[in-house]
Amino acid sequence: MEERKGFGSNFGFLMAAIGSAVGLGNIWGFPFKMGISGGFTFLVIYLVLAALCGFIVMVGELALGRKTGKGAVAAYQVLSKKFKWVGWLGIVSAFLIMSFYCALGGYCIKYVVLNFGNLFHAGFGSNGLDGNGIFGALMTNQVESVIYGLIFVVITLLIVMGGVGGGIEKFCTIGMPALFFMLIVVIIRAVTLPGAVEGLKFMFVPGYAVTAGIVEKAPSFMNVLSTAGGQMFFSLSLGMGAMITYGSYLDKKQNLEKNAIIIVIADTMIALMAGLAVLPAAFALGGEGASMAGPKLLFVTLQNVFDNMGGVGPIFGIIFYLLVVLAAVSSSISLLEVIVTHFVDKSESEGKGDQRKKYSLIASVLVAFLCALVCVDGLGSNGIWVPFQSLVGVRGFNDCWLDFFDMISEGVLMPLGALLMCLMIGWEIGPKVVKDEIEGPEGHKMTAYGFFNVCVKVVTPLLMLLILWGQIQSFFF
Repeated sequence: MEERKGFGSNFGFLMAAIGSAVGLGNIWGFPFKMGISGGFTFLVIYLVLAALCGFIVMVGELALGRKTGKGAVAAYQVLSKKFKWVGWLGIVSAFLIMSFYCALGGYCIKYVVLNFGNLFHAGFGSNGLDGNGIFGALMTNQVESVIYGLIFVVITLLIVMGGVGGGIEKFCTIGMPALFFMLIVVIIRAVTLPGAVEGLKFMFVPGYAVTAGIVEKAPSFMNVLSTAGGQMFFSLSLGMGAMITYGSYLDKKQNLEKNAIIIVIADTMIALMAGLAVLPAAFALGGEGASMAGPKLLFVTLQNVFDNMGGVGPIFGIIFYLLVVLAAVSSSISLLEVIVTHFVDKSESEGKGDQRKKYSLIASVLVAFLCALVCVDGLGSNGIWVPFQSLVGVRGFNDCWLDFFDMISEGVLMPLGALLMCLMIGWEIGPKVVKDEIEGPEGHKMTAYGFFNVCVKVVTPLLMLLILWGQIQSFFF
C-alpha cells in the first residue's frame, strides 16, 4: 500500500517511541515496585517478561501499524474478522490514562514553578512549608490544580496539532536527549549523598524491603509476576495503540525488529536510571517514614530532598521536575495521537481532508474534562464520589479517580488488548504476516522469527493470562 508521510528519520521515530515508553511509570513506579517485589529478583522476572511478552507485542504492534498504515482501530478492522473491535480498547485506555497523566503532569509544572520561587526567594516558593504541606495545599486547592492540569493538556495539544513530523518528532528529538542528560546530572548527585547506599540496597538486594521493615512480608511469585507484567505494559506503552499508531507512520526502509529491541532496552535502561536518580536521594534525605511510592514519592519525599540540599536544592529541583515534565509530555503526546490518528484517518478516507487540528482540539477538550475531575478529586483529598466506592475489599476503587482510571486501563484493558492481539496474530492472520512486513522489499531478515512464532502463539498469551489474572486479583481481592 502507499506509505503516508510521518517520521522524517528513524532516529526521530525511535525518540518518539522511547518517549512514549518513558514516562511517570518509569520514574516512580519501576524503582519502587522493584524494591518491594524482591529487588534483583523482580528485575530478572521483568527482563524475562520484556523478552517473552514486551518484545513480542512491540514487534506485533509496529508491524500491524506499518502494514496497514492505519491507527489502532482501523488496523484491526483491516486485518481481522474476529478481532475488529480490539482497537477500541486502545482508544479507551488512551483517554483514561491521559486523564490522570495530564493531572500529574500539571503538578510537575507547578513544582518547577515552586522551585524557581525557592531559588529566587519569591512568594510563589515553598514559603516555609515542608513536602507534605506543599502537596497537601495543592491537593485541596482545586482551582490551582485544575489550572496546572489544563496547562499540561494545552502543551500536549499544541505538539500533536503540529503533526507527526512537525510536532511529535521535533519535540522528542530534542526532549529525549535532554531528559537523558538531566537524568545523568541528578543520578550523580543522588548516589553521592551520604546514606544513598540504602536506596541502592532497596532496589537491588533481594528481600531488603522486608528486612528493612518497608513491607511486612515477601510477595508471592504470582504477585511479583503480575506487578512486573503490569509495569511492563504501562512502561512500554503496549496494549494502548501507541505503537500501532507510531508504526503506521514508519516507512518501509526501517528494520522493525531492530527498532523493537532498541525501544525495549532503552526503556528498561531509563527505568533503572530513574531509580538511581530517585531512590538513593529519597533514602538519604527523605527521613524516617518518607513515602517511597506513587505521587508522594515524587511530590513529598523528593521535594523534601531538594529542600534539604541547601542553596543548590532549588536548582536540582528545577532540573528534576523539568525532567519529569519532559517524560510526561513525551508519553501524553503518544496517547493523544492514538485518539487523533483514528479520526484523522477516518476523515481522510471519507474525502474530508486532513482535519488534525479539529480532532486534536475535540479530543483535548474531552481529556481536559476528565483531567479536571482527577484534579478536583485531589487524589481523594476532597471527598469526591468515586465509582464502586462502597464495595468492601475492592482495593482498586476506593481511593480516588486516579486509581479508578488506572485500574481500568493498566489493570484490565492494556493486558487484555495485547493478549487479543497475540491471539489474532498467532491463530487468525498468522505470524508470517508480521515476518513478511518486517522483511519486506528491503530484505531485512527477521532473525527471531522462530522465537516470535512460538511466543506469539503459546508462550506470550499464557503469560499474559497470568498477568491479567494477577492484576485483577490485586485490585479485587
